[in-house]
Amino acid sequence: MAVKLIMTWDIAPEHEQEYFEFVVCEYIPGVQRLGIELRDAWATVYGDHPQILVAAILPTVDKVESIINSAEWQSLHNQLMDFVVNYNQKIVNSSGGFQF
Repeated sequence: MAVKLIMTWDIAPEHEQEYFEFVVCEYIPGVQRLGIELRDAWATVYGDHPQILVAAILPTVDKVESIINSAEWQSLHNQLMDFVVNYNQKIVNSSGGFQF
């Protein structure tokens, strides 16, 4: 059964420009090289929710775990942490629609 990796975070206010440069130039290409198919990217503009929500569909939980335990993922994740706060991730069964 396909699963969805859902990641949420807030952009650190003092790092907005660097964040956007990193995400476009390094993070997105990096996760794609790892075999992650990004499906959703949402920005919250109003309300008390994480500022960014990104979701990816993968075929199995084992595939997600092998990717997020890889050195390449850890490197990308550590770099992302330089620019964000309140990071959270979860793996859920994919329902095909928007999931929070």
